[in-house]
Amino acid sequence: MKIVFLTAGTGSYYCGACMRDNTLARELHRAGHDVTIAPMYLPLILDETTLDNAKEVPVFFGGINVFLQHKFPLFRKTPAAFDRLLNSTGLLKWAARHSHMTSAREHGEMALEMLNVDSGRMRKELDKLLGWLGDVVKPDLVCLSNALLAGFTGELKRRLGAPVVLYFQGEDTFLDGLPEPYRTQSWAALAARVPAADLLLSPSRFYAEYMGGRLGLAPGAIEVAPNGIDLSGYAVADAPPTAPTIGYLARMCREKGVDHLVDAFIALARDLGDITARLKIGGAATAGDQRVIGALKGKLEAAGLAARVEWHPNLTREAKISFLRSLSVFSVPVAYPEAFGLYAIEAMACGVLIVQPDTAAFPELIAATGGGICVPPRDALALARAWQALLADPVRRAELGRAGRLGVEKKFGARTMAEHFSRVTARLARPTM
Repeated sequence: MKIVFLTAGTGSYYCGACMRDNTLARELHRAGHDVTIAPMYLPLILDETTLDNAKEVPVFFGGINVFLQHKFPLFRKTPAAFDRLLNSTGLLKWAARHSHMTSAREHGEMALEMLNVDSGRMRKELDKLLGWLGDVVKPDLVCLSNALLAGFTGELKRRLGAPVVLYFQGEDTFLDGLPEPYRTQSWAALAARVPAADLLLSPSRFYAEYMGGRLGLAPGAIEVAPNGIDLSGYAVADAPPTAPTIGYLARMCREKGVDHLVDAFIALARDLGDITARLKIGGAATAGDQRVIGALKGKLEAAGLAARVEWHPNLTREAKISFLRSLSVFSVPVAYPEAFGLYAIEAMACGVLIVQPDTAAFPELIAATGGGICVPPRDALALARAWQALLADPVRRAELGRAGRLGVEKKFGARTMAEHFSRVTARLARPTM
């Protein structure tokens, strides 16, 4: 089967959806499928090897082109050669590093425009994408990496005659952050567009039910297809760290709960009297995150704890695995309805137990693996107490760590993800003549 993934890139930091698509695409390719990933908006930033054909695939709806065409009608008529120049990888990565300069209003306008892409100002870009897909790729199946691409579904089906799979992956946080009237209009546009897809998938039961409810879909309309990781390189450390170490690995922003993590660490030291534990904070750090990072470093300095905290931004795959293996416990106390949490699977793959909020997809992941515990959300002292109890109990840490590793091997590996994808999409295959 010829499968194409349309995947929104970030251009400057690692993204769970991009990594999921790349891992799934490589595993499907190993299974004999002809797979292509087409980056949308910005280049993909990945910490593992890509498909062999990745360098041959251009970026579509390049972020600079989209912005200029949105703002200025002149750029909707520029020649293809000029557009290719604006879509150069280096220029798009530069734009990604400065994307925080775009206003909230512009984000709202462009989000709504992309959900109505077949009737909006981006006809030139849409024709480029559909022409390339029809002439070069000729897919049997099109996968949209997230539901914010739902506006493409109708034209993809009409022009290509191929079924469309639509993934849900954390869209609510972005949409809820838009200013009015774009928030309400974008939710309405998404609800109108989603039913056109042939298959709706979510990485967790929690998020399937959550988004189904918000979009007014019938129960069961969104099927569950858990994410997975390539387990090569992930391994349990030979020995525990010399000092008890708490770790975090996600984007360093308030939405992921990095501020709550720091508050819990201060509570562990100040309120619970811990004098030995260390904190390691790793993950993506964009230009827009630097203000939060700077404020948290100042807070730790004022608490006299700066020397016990390490910061590890933008880790490679090898450095990420080494980072995870150096931990005693792992927490990313997110402040929103997390759809999955790939970082939790990565930590458990290294035999590190997780301590996560008792909300979103985390109870589901912990029930499936047995690799951690849940605590009340947004309660820094409760999180600190859970850390303290686990750091004092090496036997329980080892038991939870082993369970987590085995659970990931059985349920969240790349092959399991690809086999499940193949099963649920088999009914969409077009009959051969």
